[in-house]
Amino acid sequence: MSLIKKFITVASGTCASRLFGFVREVLMAASFGTGPAADAFNAAFRFPNTFRRLFAEGAFNAAFVPLFSKKITENGTENAREFAEEVFGVLFSLLLLLTIVIEMSMPFLVRTVIAPGFAEDATKFEATIRFTAIMFPYLACMSLAAMMGGMLNALQRYFVAAIAPVFLNIVMIGVLAYAWTFQLDAWKIGLNLSWGVMIAGLLQLTLIAIALRQSGMKISLRLPYLSPNVRQLLTLAFPAAITGGITQINLLINTNIASSHPGAVSSLVYADRLYQLPLGVVGIAVATVLLPELTKAFRNKNNKEANYLQNYAIAFTLFLTLPASIFFS
Repeated sequence: MSLIKKFITVASGTCASRLFGFVREVLMAASFGTGPAADAFNAAFRFPNTFRRLFAEGAFNAAFVPLFSKKITENGTENAREFAEEVFGVLFSLLLLLTIVIEMSMPFLVRTVIAPGFAEDATKFEATIRFTAIMFPYLACMSLAAMMGGMLNALQRYFVAAIAPVFLNIVMIGVLAYAWTFQLDAWKIGLNLSWGVMIAGLLQLTLIAIALRQSGMKISLRLPYLSPNVRQLLTLAFPAAITGGITQINLLINTNIASSHPGAVSSLVYADRLYQLPLGVVGIAVATVLLPELTKAFRNKNNKEANYLQNYAIAFTLFLTLPASIFFS
């Protein structure tokens, strides 16, 4: 498959996800606007999403995919599978521990980190705690799915990992359609959406796990062990987590500050969706394909191929993003 076809394959899945996401946001805005229930849900949903973008899709994939690709190139798929099992065991254990700690600390976190401004409204505050508690395990689903999706990308099977996020938007659109049909109040819509997020996370994880098994890469859960491979992964992921964390922490701070003003949290989320639309369709698609391809070129010491890939990706990105910049400005 040519590079442009790989870009288009990933971009088509990502584009479908972003378009469904845009429809979801329009329906959410129509269903409960920027009222207190919308603020509670959006603040609650942003918290696990901050961790997801920071660890699952950002720093983790930036470190894991090159190492996994290297194992395949140099030592074969069996060695790569063993490496993936080591990482999976540690990642699963860390996510389980993190989820337990966060769930037990939820009232404190909402009051101090997520949305301190909601403390003045008991109904909104309690709803935010409940919504966040329901949705936070979504982080574990997405982190494990991101790891397996990275493995699929390294195996040059891009479409399933790219299309999987569509399920979140489809489920949430279904919940909103149900709420619209039966005229549910805003608080019940928020509660149903929270459960919808969890169901969608499980569906995405299941879909990617099945695709990975069908690719011939079957992994099992191991006891957590900080092997040299895992330590190398953590060493590489830490700088990426610091770099990528700045943007995500800023978003969390924005939500924290906005919580003091009615409707501000929801307004920020709706605006962010517009900003993310061209970024997700083009930027993420190119980066997803380019990372394993560049890794392979560098491992083969083919600098000419690496330069070609990089220049081609930049040209392709500019070709699509410059018109988008003009359109959105």
